[in-house]
Amino acid sequence: MKIPFWHMKILFSIMVVILVMGCSDPISKEDLKNLNGYWEITSVTFPNGETKEYKVSTTVDYFRLEGLKGFRKKVQPKLDGTFNTSNDAESFTILKKNDYFEFFYKNELSAWSEILLDISPNRFSVKNEEGITYSYSRFEPFSVKRPQ
Repeated sequence: MKIPFWHMKILFSIMVVILVMGCSDPISKEDLKNLNGYWEITSVTFPNGETKEYKVSTTVDYFRLEGLKGFRKKVQPKLDGTFNTSNDAESFTILKKNDYFEFFYKNELSAWSEILLDISPNRFSVKNEEGITYSYSRFEPFSVKRPQ
């Protein structure tokens, strides 16, 4: 018997929720305030277990959350501590579902969601619908000091 693809997506989502709920302390709405600020991706883990580490990135994600609505924007850090940026931003809404939070993105071209796996003041991770986990750490600005 062949199982339709959308049934597999639902089953996978349920398994992710069970895994998330069973392996970590529940995330509170208060914890979400940690999302605000600049974040750099540190690793991507694929469903087959393969992980790609990022030691250096030329872009940083800026998150701004007010209540349960916010946006994410790609910025490029400069050596003087400022950022190159554009007007492009991805808006999202966060919904609490049972004991976890889920980001919902929608733009003119597509819609997608990510489950928040964990969050602290210095790191967070999300898992998307394809089972790919993105891990972030708080961005530390470049520090270039001139010799005196």
